[in-house]
Amino acid sequence: MVVIDAFAEKLIAHNITPSQPRVLILKYLIENQCHPTVDQIYSALRQTLPTLSKATVYNTLNTFIEAKLLRPLSIEDKETRYDIVTENHGHFKCSSCGGIVNFAVDIDRFVAEDLHEFRITAKNVYFDGICPACIIKTEK
Repeated sequence: MVVIDAFAEKLIAHNITPSQPRVLILKYLIENQCHPTVDQIYSALRQTLPTLSKATVYNTLNTFIEAKLLRPLSIEDKETRYDIVTENHGHFKCSSCGGIVNFAVDIDRFVAEDLHEFRITAKNVYFDGICPACIIKTEK
């Protein structure tokens, strides 16, 4: 009897052939919902999988995006971050610590009357500010 773990099953459900790098990257994304960059993913996994390359991380993330298993997040000018939560929601980025937090927002009910003739392919809501932890640090 072959045992397939939940991460491999999730890949199979999205028509992605499981491999060790793909399973490890998916596991990392699910367990670390911090909107990581490629460098963060690569650094976190290269000790577990020394043969892992950045190209494999990029290719795997692109495969996940194409399968709608992952969303790219362009909240910063220099780097793309990755969000395993694919349902519509908003993001808050702390300008002090750089942390990114998800928040609920009903993006699907938002109507832009001026765009009624346009085909909208993505909806994003981003807020910038200072998170509660950083506010407390600055008040001390």
